[in-house]
Amino acid sequence: MNDIKDALLAAVSVMGGLGVFLLGMKNLSEGLQAVAGKGLRKAMALATTHRLAGVGTGALSTILVQSSSVITVMLVSFVSSGFMSLQQAFNVIIGANVGTTATVWIVAFAPDPQTLGLIGLGLGGVLYFFLRNERLHNLGFAILGLGLVFLGMYFMSKGVMPIRHHHSVREALASLDARTFGGVALVALVAAVFTAVIQSSAAAIAIAMALASQQLIGYETAISMLFGANIGTTMTAWLAAIGGTAAAKRTALSHTLSNLIGSLVLLPFVLPVLVPLGKALFPGWNAITETAKGPVLLGIMAPIAVTDTIFSVLRGVMFFPLAKPFTALVERLIPQKEDEKPHLSALRTGVISPIVACDLALVEVQFMRDSNLDIFDCARKIISDKANDEIENHIIHREDILDNVQREVTEYLGDVMKKRLPGAVANRARLLLRVTDELESASDEAAQVLKVVKRLRREKQKMSDASVALLLRLHDSVAGFVGKVSAWICSPRPKIDIAAVQAEASALHEFIRECRREQVGRIGPDDPDSPLRVLGELDIINAYGRVRAYYLNIAEALAGGK
Repeated sequence: MNDIKDALLAAVSVMGGLGVFLLGMKNLSEGLQAVAGKGLRKAMALATTHRLAGVGTGALSTILVQSSSVITVMLVSFVSSGFMSLQQAFNVIIGANVGTTATVWIVAFAPDPQTLGLIGLGLGGVLYFFLRNERLHNLGFAILGLGLVFLGMYFMSKGVMPIRHHHSVREALASLDARTFGGVALVALVAAVFTAVIQSSAAAIAIAMALASQQLIGYETAISMLFGANIGTTMTAWLAAIGGTAAAKRTALSHTLSNLIGSLVLLPFVLPVLVPLGKALFPGWNAITETAKGPVLLGIMAPIAVTDTIFSVLRGVMFFPLAKPFTALVERLIPQKEDEKPHLSALRTGVISPIVACDLALVEVQFMRDSNLDIFDCARKIISDKANDEIENHIIHREDILDNVQREVTEYLGDVMKKRLPGAVANRARLLLRVTDELESASDEAAQVLKVVKRLRREKQKMSDASVALLLRLHDSVAGFVGKVSAWICSPRPKIDIAAVQAEASALHEFIRECRREQVGRIGPDDPDSPLRVLGELDIINAYGRVRAYYLNIAEALAGGK
């Protein structure tokens, strides 16, 4: 009965410790992302400049946010939205796999997890709850997370300590014997499944360290668990890519395939090379340390950490020269549909830096901007009667696409704004929402021009040459204003003389009023059908008037107006 009770208490302690550890990793990652902010965005932009820069960016970014899962989900988002190519993303993945080993080193050399955990909670609590500075507030949240990571490690170690004396438990763990090649493969498989479930290789490796320090599993078994954990952690990228574009699925597949192939290639070298190497680098790894709670094998932590790093580096060295043919193979395995456009839908925002998420949304906003310029050009051809069925269908199809893009961006940024956001990032997200709304409304007016012209055709009303000339003059005037404002949308800090813009918009508004008066004056007794024709022409003029207002709103929003 006591054995069962001890086993249950141990299970509760380990599961509770795992939950605390995972919560700590989540808070640590979110806090560090908020602190890193623009630095993380600049690092990701650097990844597109050179292959080695991509690897370095992956390693550094993962160390900064303490989670390779965060980086890989970001990469799925980047590739899916067209912000980064698959090969560029794969270089970052290589670096992220190396950078994630930093967490293991932190756990390995933590002198007293319980004390460090309490210090982290105390210091983080002061920064988070009592200071108003936004950067210190986010730093406090990260330190709170780090404290929870150490406490989770402590609870897991404490949970497995009593069961080391139970013969049945030791026999069960002894079945995970990795002193043979088959045993190494079996342990790696179990660790891969477990890591895929909890979605944290750091947590799986921390459990392996806790079991090894209590002498419940051997050094070989702990090393084998590293291999499986590195495969199982790729599940996070697949969860982010499900329902996404082919580009998103390619990113997830490249992560899984590279980790799987790398593990399979290096698996035969675990026992003859990696295990002896770890022992040689740390000769005192098997020294027993007497603590108040019993003997503990603390020295085993360091060789586990160094072996994890060596494994990740070797895998990166293996794939770095093969990045181009490897990504080409992945692209062949998952073909992309001809009409598939990069988009944000189905991407998880829960682990993406809010600043980076805004960058991804900006890519879609710029697509809306360019699409509007395109359909305004088509609208001019509609007015001048130089359009064919293809152009008319293009306007209708593109306007439908912009409706969907606006919905995607709104849902995406809505999820982002539920997270912990610095004030500047929250304002940027609101600005992007405002701009998307105005751009979508403006695209409706271009479609309205087509609807009016088609209605006039059905009613057999033909616009006079004078009316066409006036509408083209109006179009060119509004298009000039639209082009000027559109150029500011892609600029991070546009310098806008809003007073001059408002004056230009007022002059354009007065010109639109003159166009209305001129068109109304065309109604006369010599043309009995003129009222219906002029009514349609006034509808077109009013549509351009609303376009002017939408782009004035965009300019004022970009300039910092309400």
